[in-house]
Amino acid sequence: MRKLVLLSSALMLFNSFSSVAETIHFPEEFVPLQVGDRLIEQSFFSRIDDVELAPGTYQVKMKYTDLFEQGYDDHQVVESEPFWVEVTVESGKDYDLVFNRASNAVAAEVFAESPQVSLKAKGSELAVPLSIIGYRAASAPVQAVATAPVVASSKPATATPVTLPAKVPGGQAGLKNTPSAAAMLEFWWQQASPEERRAFLQKVSN
Repeated sequence: MRKLVLLSSALMLFNSFSSVAETIHFPEEFVPLQVGDRLIEQSFFSRIDDVELAPGTYQVKMKYTDLFEQGYDDHQVVESEPFWVEVTVESGKDYDLVFNRASNAVAAEVFAESPQVSLKAKGSELAVPLSIIGYRAASAPVQAVATAPVVASSKPATATPVTLPAKVPGGQAGLKNTPSAAAMLEFWWQQASPEERRAFLQKVSN
């Protein structure tokens, strides 16, 4: 009987935590790096694209990175410098980070100089533009403090084409130059550390 009571209490505690944690989904072209002073660990074998946050206001650090094919077997990687945005999460809402994907590498380089992203609640047609803030602003205390830990959901990295993001009102995501699986694999290989490359080679050779 005591075990049953303890199990029920644990389930209630888990459900209460889940009820206050909302999810922000990041498209493949954006890498979440940090929430406040909490780092988000990315690796060659697992990509984190879902971050759970309690309702509140947060400062989130991320990076834009995109891949464009240049001919038959050549491609170009376009990246931005890491930047911070201020995000407000409301109770009971999950979100998608959305943007207008560039149709070619030239346009992507322009976008990387000044990324523009929005936050769209799932089921909503309205995407709210996010304000980009500087590092000093990101270091300042946040008024709304998280009531639960930040949880980053990861999944194994796969060599798949870039997934186009949702539309942002007033624009359309680019539909051209979707990279091949081989190009994506080479892209992630370049991002991997020497240790991750050795582990990957050992894994595929078994």
